Amino acid sequence: MSKTVAQPLERWLNKVPEVTLAFWIIKIMSTTVGETVADFLAVNAGWGQGATRSVMGAFLIAALVMQLRMRRYTPWIYWLTVVLISVVGTQITDLLTDGLGISLYLSTAAFSALLATLFYSWFRVERTLSIHEIVTKRRELFYWATILCTFALGTAAGDLATEALGLGFTIGVVAFGSLIAVTFAAWRMGGHGVLTFWIAYILTRPFGAALGDLLTQAKAYGGIGMGAMWTSALFLSVIVILVANAQRKSRSPEPIHIAR
Repeated sequence: MSKTVAQPLERWLNKVPEVTLAFWIIKIMSTTVGETVADFLAVNAGWGQGATRSVMGAFLIAALVMQLRMRRYTPWIYWLTVVLISVVGTQITDLLTDGLGISLYLSTAAFSALLATLFYSWFRVERTLSIHEIVTKRRELFYWATILCTFALGTAAGDLATEALGLGFTIGVVAFGSLIAVTFAAWRMGGHGVLTFWIAYILTRPFGAALGDLLTQAKAYGGIGMGAMWTSALFLSVIVILVANAQRKSRSPEPIHIAR
């Protein structure tokens, strides 16, 4: 008689959402919000960089604890964590650049190397990088560490392109948007799903950062001049609506199909 051996790792339902159009809309808007909220709190609200980092870091830790305690995907907790990671990721890069004087070239290279190390370690341990298989706590820890690194890298790469290399906000939005479109086309033509997903995920951060700067910066600096407060409020409103809809769907019972 065969015996069932208990698995050593605790398993649960997949902890991340399905990759749909709504997923990408929320993701891009959350990256923009990370840029605009960080600027608004540090500058417009007068908190300063130190207080903003401390408060947002504490909120992020609290959100991550809630997320890790869940046994299934919970939309409002998941996306709250993403938005807070976006803010903290922006703050990390700003600290390195403005606070410590580290060049964007160096920080972009360092975050790229760190991200490659995370991907390598994750794959070596779990043999998969698919977000459809985030079903253990260890995989989820790899996932969130990778997400944080993509946000920090995206902020550095976006600032490097639009500021250090002088592309400007409009060209930055077009350039990164075009790269995302090329990645989508590659996926549609049969490209590797996991690889194209992560490439697109990384690119949405500098795209969102450039978009945030384009919308918030004054016209004299190449922006539209909406300001950080109005841009943050508009994008957060859309995020809340989409997440509320996802939360409603997640609570709806699955339809019962009766075989005939």
